[in-house]
Amino acid sequence: MSENVEVNTRPAPDQVLVDIADYVCDYQIDSVEAYDTARNCLMDTLGCGLLALRFPECTKLLGPQVEGTIVPHGARVPGTQFQLDPVKAAWDIGCSIRWLDYNDTWLAAEWGHPSDNLGAILAVADYLSQRNVAAGKAPLLMRNVLTAMIKAHEIQGVIALENSFNRVGLCHVLLVRVASTAVATKMLGGNKEQIIDALSQAWLDGSSLRTYRHSPNAGPRKSWAAGDATSRAVRLADLTLRGEIGYPSVLTAPTWGFYDVSFKGNSFKFTKPYESYVMENILFKISFPAEFHAQTAAEAAVQLHAQVKDRLNEIEKIVIHTHESAIRIINKVGPLNNPADRDHCLQYMVAVPLAFGNLVAEHYEDNFHTTNPIIDELREKMEIHENPRYTKEYLEPEKRSIANSLQVYFRDGNCSEKVEIDYPVGHRRRREEGIPLLEEKFRANLATRFPAGRCARLFALCKDQQRLERMAVHEFMDLLVI
Repeated sequence: MSENVEVNTRPAPDQVLVDIADYVCDYQIDSVEAYDTARNCLMDTLGCGLLALRFPECTKLLGPQVEGTIVPHGARVPGTQFQLDPVKAAWDIGCSIRWLDYNDTWLAAEWGHPSDNLGAILAVADYLSQRNVAAGKAPLLMRNVLTAMIKAHEIQGVIALENSFNRVGLCHVLLVRVASTAVATKMLGGNKEQIIDALSQAWLDGSSLRTYRHSPNAGPRKSWAAGDATSRAVRLADLTLRGEIGYPSVLTAPTWGFYDVSFKGNSFKFTKPYESYVMENILFKISFPAEFHAQTAAEAAVQLHAQVKDRLNEIEKIVIHTHESAIRIINKVGPLNNPADRDHCLQYMVAVPLAFGNLVAEHYEDNFHTTNPIIDELREKMEIHENPRYTKEYLEPEKRSIANSLQVYFRDGNCSEKVEIDYPVGHRRRREEGIPLLEEKFRANLATRFPAGRCARLFALCKDQQRLERMAVHEFMDLLVI
């Protein structure tokens, strides 16, 4: 036998694939907190998507690939009249959800936004519910949507706990594609073996680079990348259910597998089983449409606004202490070229609320930036330092803090108080304070798209856990059509 011949024995599936498939098929979620949080997450995520429809740079990307296409039982895109095939609907829903960087966040070794998965979940659920009713079968219920959300959150978040894709230059939307593929395949009727096969396809796709998230290339692709990932997930689920085979050692195959090609030869590490931990501990982005590592810094700036607003021209320096992840992602000097560039700049996200008392999506637009030179003047006076405690507690499972502190120094030798905030208002430790604010955010976002009566009906429905869970998905989606 030749020395270089390869033994062509098909291996057993990688354990990572099996564990995800086992979880999706077999694990029963019994956490009341997880379902309650998923309901709040649904509200918040839908609201973020509705708000994004005010921005033409988002809406120009939405709609059928071929204008005028009519899709029987097509999935609806909330806040629009589009009724699309589930693959494109997932793209549109995911794109609008993520456009303003205002939906939930998960921070660990890897970062990400697990509610991005709602693009695939809602598109598939709406399509299936309509199709079932047309065939005389029972529709899917919103309880099914919440269950899928909890499981997608868990898959994405648990993988992210110990495995840093950003440190090898890969974008976290890979985990959106993986999680959405798993739950979409299950929703479409796939069995455990088919989920494993579809997951292997998701890993085979590899990952986009993080280039579009970082200086000097930050741009709007980061706002539609998650929609692209959820769309691809639905397509891979569909291909698998049409009979496409899987590739069992997609992660571990020597030379050609994901670990060797894309993860520097390292295998994934896991410290928690898949349950409902991630949804229960998800970070809601309530206060500001801003990269999450800057949330507490922006909150501190709002607190200092009254002390400094009349003395902006007297400022000598602004000192920010933060954690290592923020320094690596959003510490940025020099020109900012577009809104996506600005909402990933720590200095910009502090300067605006320091000067104006708030930070909203419109503050990232070109016309606001160019007409307010004080923003760049303040940016140039900022010093960014790492606080080792902040970095340490950022990764501690029982804390998961996202701390920042801010202090302003004036040329006359005086200084403001030092404002230090360890946990943003969207953190689990601030749920009692945060949920009423999240509900007001949802009300405000509904009002950007629907008349008052519809807003009141949707808000009351989403507040009622039992009534929402019992509602058919297609009937819920009917309420979101303009």
